Amino acid sequence: MPFGLKPHLSLPRIVEMNLGFFGLQFSFGLQQANMGPIYGYLGASEGRMPLLWLAGPVTGLIIQPLIGAMSDRTRSRLGRRAPYFLIGAILCSLSLLAMPNSSTLWMAAGLLWVLDAGNNVTMEPYRAYVADRLAPHQRPTGFMVQSAFTGLAHTLSYLAPSIMATFVDRDLLGPNGIPVIVRMAFVIGAVLSISTVIWSVTRVPELPLTPEEQERIAASPLTLPATLREVRDAVVEMPRPMRQLALAMLCQWYAMMVYWQYIAFAISRSLFGTGDVHSARFREAVLTEQQLGALYNSVAFVAAIGLIPVVSRFGARSVHVGCLAASGLSMLVIPSTSELPLLGLLMIGIGFGWAGMMGNTYVILADSIPPQRNGIYMGVFNLFIVIPMLIEALTMPLIYGPILGNDPRNALILAGLLMVAGAIATVFVEAGGRPEPKLATN
Repeated sequence: MPFGLKPHLSLPRIVEMNLGFFGLQFSFGLQQANMGPIYGYLGASEGRMPLLWLAGPVTGLIIQPLIGAMSDRTRSRLGRRAPYFLIGAILCSLSLLAMPNSSTLWMAAGLLWVLDAGNNVTMEPYRAYVADRLAPHQRPTGFMVQSAFTGLAHTLSYLAPSIMATFVDRDLLGPNGIPVIVRMAFVIGAVLSISTVIWSVTRVPELPLTPEEQERIAASPLTLPATLREVRDAVVEMPRPMRQLALAMLCQWYAMMVYWQYIAFAISRSLFGTGDVHSARFREAVLTEQQLGALYNSVAFVAAIGLIPVVSRFGARSVHVGCLAASGLSMLVIPSTSELPLLGLLMIGIGFGWAGMMGNTYVILADSIPPQRNGIYMGVFNLFIVIPMLIEALTMPLIYGPILGNDPRNALILAGLLMVAGAIATVFVEAGGRPEPKLATN
């Protein structure tokens, strides 16, 4: 095949190239479902909980733009992106094995820093790999398959402790008070993190670099000063649609962080009538929340696949507006809901919102940035995720008592309002409209 032409990939091949993303997102799902309760078991208060989640936004803020820029200029036998996948996956696996054995709160918090560092080393090179490997007309499929794998991985990771509870007593605790079923789930995550990445990079290797790409990389040395300059230049030259996404991303990611941190504590109060993290009823509430989380992630999995033709016809922007609105309205209703079946129905809205966040925004982004800078702009775009997370981690402890009354249910109402605001902000983004028909590349 001539240099510069990207082969049309079949859907099974696109699925294979995203299998490593499944392993990465299984790790993220374990964090979302279990870190709040783990911190609670180890003695953390609800008010300080967001500060213990700082690892994700801080490591993402530092690592992802740098790694994205470095992967644009990396030449190795494995390719530009694959070395970062493998390094990140190894860090993730080791951290997942150690996390549920934490003996103190700060040991768990420290391990989360290592785990998130590994996840962030992998994340943006993986998104750039998909943009590199696929022709423009296949990118919506590629990113929506990633979104689908996010939903599937999170479904299974949320369900893992409940599945383990069919074989092991759910109230069997380790010496640190963390249930044994949680430890077993983290072992499964460690195996998946490394094995799925190896499968993807060997089954769907990166395309050879074109002579032009080789020349450009040779002219841009892989050094820290050069990388920092490229990050700076990318921020200065950021395309207008990408800048416009910033407000919508602030609202939706602040909201999701609040949701993940407080949903188990909110359900414990509304369904089980307790705020005691050491009680059997709280452990039951955690399992119930994880089952609900599996439900919304399974909805996200199905929605991501079902939205592929919808996005292709109507555009990612309008679809994303609807997804965020559905999620926000669901979050607003959850705190006043004390019936489990109704909570299950509300997970449909959360699932559509999560599917849109994992797929639609990247469809908009990929069409807005120059392809030779996929890595750096995927990394810079992650700032639109981690900065809202960082703002949330620093501001929630300040408002949780005075404004939210130390009640996690009020935190969910705040999250719902922000999701709706994110939907409104997305309307004004000048990208992601109804796409023009594209001819397939054979």
